[in-house]
Amino acid sequence: MDNTMGQGIILGIAATGIRLATPYLLAALGEMFTQRSGIYNLGLEGVMLIGAFFGFFVTLTTGNPYIGLVIAMVAGAVMGLIMGVVSITLKAEQGISGIGLYLLGWGIAGLFYRLYVGGITTIKGLEPISIPVLSDIPVVGQAFFSHTVIVYLAFLLVPVCWVVLFKTNWGLKIRAVGTTPQAADTLGVSVSGIRYQCLVLGGMMAGLAGAALTVGNTHMFADNITAGRGFIAVALVYFGRWSPWGILAGSLLFSMADSVQLWVQVLGINFPYELAVILPYVVTIVALAMTYGRIWAPAALGRPYDRGARG
Repeated sequence: MDNTMGQGIILGIAATGIRLATPYLLAALGEMFTQRSGIYNLGLEGVMLIGAFFGFFVTLTTGNPYIGLVIAMVAGAVMGLIMGVVSITLKAEQGISGIGLYLLGWGIAGLFYRLYVGGITTIKGLEPISIPVLSDIPVVGQAFFSHTVIVYLAFLLVPVCWVVLFKTNWGLKIRAVGTTPQAADTLGVSVSGIRYQCLVLGGMMAGLAGAALTVGNTHMFADNITAGRGFIAVALVYFGRWSPWGILAGSLLFSMADSVQLWVQVLGINFPYELAVILPYVVTIVALAMTYGRIWAPAALGRPYDRGARG
């Protein structure tokens, strides 16, 4: 293998990894806000499935992928509201509520797919947009600056989320509600209101993450197309220590591992297919194990807030 071919493979892995990181990044950033407010949503996988289907179906019927992205976000917001009613208003156990939300999303997406689509159908999804000047940079230009708009949006949201969470009054309220809800309530902050807002925001971003798969990447929908990405996004929040930059690093780590296994298959390298497929998940488990004992979760994470309770 000459240097030019090797360089092309490396850049190909990088470009694929950046594209594959988008759904993880969007879903995990939204879940970060949710967990920062004291709620964890294990139903993220189901929300992504809903977003994936509605983004695909609206794009199929209208021919406009941007409308599909908007509707996917709306569908995700509705799922976030459902989780809010169950876990905030009714104070149900959040883990069980999340599993129920996942099953709901999985069932609705699968049912509607069979009723209104019926089989594998492709759509004209998002097309790559080359950024002027940057895409013309020799060697790396096309690999890093020729992606769909949703890829650019996902990476742009990393610094935006950091600013919102750590430099705004709303971000301060979110962190206060997730750490000491009693104190936040005493100061006039609506604990339930902030948590509802974060769940809706997290749902919108998870819906957009699902649509990134169908409208941005594959241009089709299939049963279980998310393939566990929602659960991985929840894990990435822990790996990233509830920081947008940590989540970015975790998303790229997983997606690059995923990209490597895809390129191993494409290049026909003599390596067991089964081992290549599980490589990204092994990397995630190892990375999470390395953070054991060094994780500082929001103090009120997973605990329903009772205004009349002490402590």
